[in-house]
Amino acid sequence: MNDLPVYVLERLFAVIESRRGANPETSHTARLFAKGTRKIAQKTGEEAVEVVIEAVRGKRERLVAESADLMYHLLVLWADAHIKPDEVWAELSRREGMSGIAEKESRENND
Repeated sequence: MNDLPVYVLERLFAVIESRRGANPETSHTARLFAKGTRKIAQKTGEEAVEVVIEAVRGKRERLVAESADLMYHLLVLWADAHIKPDEVWAELSRREGMSGIAEKESRENND
């Protein structure tokens, strides 16, 4: 597998983290951090809905663009929650080779 996408996400995450405490008037990311977790979560949810809408509409280019927006907002949400991308990669790796049904059942049994 080409690891390039992971590096892109990790570079973007580093930029996002560098915006914590930056001037909200000059940085959209800093503005999101200043507005807090609820606003970041709201924006992430809005982007997720836009991804779904474009997928249903069959608008490939719009789906790509909205997916990029969703990834950005998700990374901001992770940074806000002090979650490093490596933690998510490790969880995905843990699930590799496990059936989706078994994975879901293991989460339900631990809740």
